[in-house]
Amino acid sequence: MAPSPPPVTFTQEEYRYGLAFSHPPVLVKQDLTAQQVEMCPGTMPTPPANPTPPTPKPDVPMPPTPAPVATQKAVFVHFMVGNTYPYTVDDWLADLKLASTNEIDGFVLNVGREEWQKDRVRDCFKAADRLESTVQFKFVMSFDMSSIPSASTSDSQYLVSYLTEFGKHARMYKYPGDSTGKVVVSTFSGENSRFGQTTMEEGWAYVKRELNKIVSIHFIACFFVSPARYPGITAMDGAFNWNGGWPIHLKPGMPRSEIENPRLDSDQDHIKNLSAGKTFMAAVSPWFFTHYGPNSWNKNWIYRGDDWLFVRRWEQLIAMRDRVNIVQIISWNDYGESHYIGPIKGAQPNSQAWVDGYNHEAWMHLNRYFMKAFKTGAYPTIEKDQIFLWARPHPKDVHASEGVPRPTNWELTDDTLWAVILATTPATVEIYTTEVKKEIFEVKAGLTKLSCALTPDGGMRATMRRSAQTVAECNPVGFRFERRPGVHNFNAFVAMSR
Repeated sequence: MAPSPPPVTFTQEEYRYGLAFSHPPVLVKQDLTAQQVEMCPGTMPTPPANPTPPTPKPDVPMPPTPAPVATQKAVFVHFMVGNTYPYTVDDWLADLKLASTNEIDGFVLNVGREEWQKDRVRDCFKAADRLESTVQFKFVMSFDMSSIPSASTSDSQYLVSYLTEFGKHARMYKYPGDSTGKVVVSTFSGENSRFGQTTMEEGWAYVKRELNKIVSIHFIACFFVSPARYPGITAMDGAFNWNGGWPIHLKPGMPRSEIENPRLDSDQDHIKNLSAGKTFMAAVSPWFFTHYGPNSWNKNWIYRGDDWLFVRRWEQLIAMRDRVNIVQIISWNDYGESHYIGPIKGAQPNSQAWVDGYNHEAWMHLNRYFMKAFKTGAYPTIEKDQIFLWARPHPKDVHASEGVPRPTNWELTDDTLWAVILATTPATVEIYTTEVKKEIFEVKAGLTKLSCALTPDGGMRATMRRSAQTVAECNPVGFRFERRPGVHNFNAFVAMSR
């Protein structure tokens, strides 16, 4: 989904979806280095009444004149309606309850051209009507313009039909920085849409006028264009930087110093090109791996998800929260790209080979800690000792006996176990990669990031001990760092203590 993807050939629609829109989918004690341990800035036992946001990291320079933003923050998650073909109202309700229980503010519903998707959205709103009124869960409609036709003026009616049916529903998200209560609408792509007009700028101005006839909208677009064009796109009330959460600039052969803990600084260009009062939506994502071969959708690469990417990106966004209105997590259920944090359910886009057995819900639980910090400006008090572990399932340089080769950029990742520790008070953490091979770390109260090398044919396990008592243990069943895998799988196995 990057504007400059690895050198493979595919259409934009194939790049985004593959099967999802072609038809209904198929059902050792050691001293700690700065890299091994890094405490979250601002962790405190009692947050101040008027917290000061953490200082930005030096590798994340900020624009000199940022646009002012609303004080109320929100965190949404990208939801692929294209992967819900078999969903029932009860399926939707379970997802809504799970997301809201984990303090996510709502779903950004990515919809494409197929009519059955509108049926699923109807079921979604039916499920939302069954939520308790105290649950403030909202929806943003995101039109996937890599799927939806947009050449003629009549093509705009597909977008109009969604707003006509759902735009005035109480669960639609209204932008809090606008006193008139405009409904937030977004896109994925759209830079090639004309809607019968001469230019893209004129095309979206036309569409916005049509949508405003139904309900006033606050249009936060995700266009893959140079942000320098933003001032000329009058329809935009804000911008979403889809690629901001991944180090998409990395290439094999770069210096190791650039590959480790890589910069994530593309937000700057978007923010500085938004005029005063415009909205900026930032992206955060835990991972990226997709594995479709040349005889399929020719979509086979990774972005480096190492170095605790999910955590580092959240820390960055918290440090720059005065410049960010909304954060969108990518994603709840985009299985084909391996960055889902929700349950594995619905219809996968032929991604079962690298998704089945790789539950990511632990990331959803870890996400809560950072959402609270983003919304309040202070990291919350840690009230429970917890361990989070994730790792890939085989060494990066092995060759599996399958028809699809290793993904482009496989050289960028490391054979490393990544751990995040939430400790109420100082403790000892032991991380095992075999029954006897372990590394021992002394951690302070707060959040600590740890890592250690994986052992071929080994596993992963971690314990947290305090005063000779085990206070947390993460011992995932089913993980093995396979020396001879059957497929190339660069997805992550994610686990947490209970």
